[in-house]
Amino acid sequence: MNEHEILMNFVEENDIAFIHFCFIDMLGKLKNVAVMSYQLERILSHGLSFDASAIPGFSTIDKSDMILVPDMQTMVVLPWRPQIGRVAQVFCRIIYPDGSPFELDIRQLLKDYACRLKDVGYEIKLGVECEFYLFELDDKGKPTMIPYDQASYCDAAPLDAGENIRREICETLMQMEIFPECSHHEQGPGQNEVDFRYDDLVESCDHVMMFKQAVMMSSAAYGAAASFDPKPLKEESGNGLHMNLSLYYQGRQLFNSDDDQVMKYFIAGIMAHIREITLFLNPSASSYERLGEKKAPGFISYSHENRSQLIRIPAAREEYRRIELRSPDPSCNPYLAAYLVAAAGMDGVQNQLVPPAESKEDLYLQPGIYETLPQTFQEAKAAVKESEFVKKILPSAVIEFYLNKA
Repeated sequence: MNEHEILMNFVEENDIAFIHFCFIDMLGKLKNVAVMSYQLERILSHGLSFDASAIPGFSTIDKSDMILVPDMQTMVVLPWRPQIGRVAQVFCRIIYPDGSPFELDIRQLLKDYACRLKDVGYEIKLGVECEFYLFELDDKGKPTMIPYDQASYCDAAPLDAGENIRREICETLMQMEIFPECSHHEQGPGQNEVDFRYDDLVESCDHVMMFKQAVMMSSAAYGAAASFDPKPLKEESGNGLHMNLSLYYQGRQLFNSDDDQVMKYFIAGIMAHIREITLFLNPSASSYERLGEKKAPGFISYSHENRSQLIRIPAAREEYRRIELRSPDPSCNPYLAAYLVAAAGMDGVQNQLVPPAESKEDLYLQPGIYETLPQTFQEAKAAVKESEFVKKILPSAVIEFYLNKA
């Protein structure tokens, strides 16, 4: 039985009536075209066309046709949709009508990079911690800015009113074969976090996209609205998208050695390029209201355990040995962020860059010691304009799109 036959059987056995063919726009927003399942065989042979000129930054109206080609290994049944006549979702790559790859397909850009790393024996694992706020709805069902509760870090029910929503999110993710490791209330009122297990770069970013869907659907079912805005409440903690990374070579975890030398090279690469790539990790004006306060980093530094740093080395051993990059936020395109961070880290490994001395200070109490991250949206854009690193690894159209973003 070939792959096509296996997939057709999967659709029939799971009573799938609709399939969402998904792709990611430049800013990391999930897009999809829904088709009836009886069209699957045709689409597997010929792809599915869509109007790329309607997607900001993708194409012009005179060259608007693009083709979606499903990555069938990513097909998953959506648990929140009807159980009779079910709905499945599959991620797609984007190609031109002549079959050539579309250079602004950021998911494929990351996938190609991960493949190049594997060709020379390397693999980067990524685990994500994503924060979000829950807000009450008004009498018309519209989101308000009233937090869903007034709980704080790791509070328990009944102070923590989001406990049932997080449980629903975790159960939904597990039905989609995404495995959360823990969840808890965060510092801000109505703020929550769910962490899930590390995986390869592309799959972890796919999980981020599906996680956001699960959060939105689960919160709506409980009469709440979820927000991934970097700074929805000006006086409270912002939402981060912490990236936990580890590096393997021929199956061996390189961050688990006694001297940590390779880990330090990787850290040095990120620190060397972080100002140049911050625009893509923090792509909204409110991103810069978050950075530099309430455990969001503002300086280019690293340390073991210290949560005031840009990069933290958690107290973990063996397969869980990793670094945690704390500056990205959930408004980023996770595929683009993962690509740039991984490329920066590998630049450090390949050139054996040496990081500065480890920081021991609480940087919120001792500002001014280290170089800062970009402090405004415009400063982040200026750093990109001067970056040879970014120009070397990103298509010019991606760079221009972000530089022109309001």
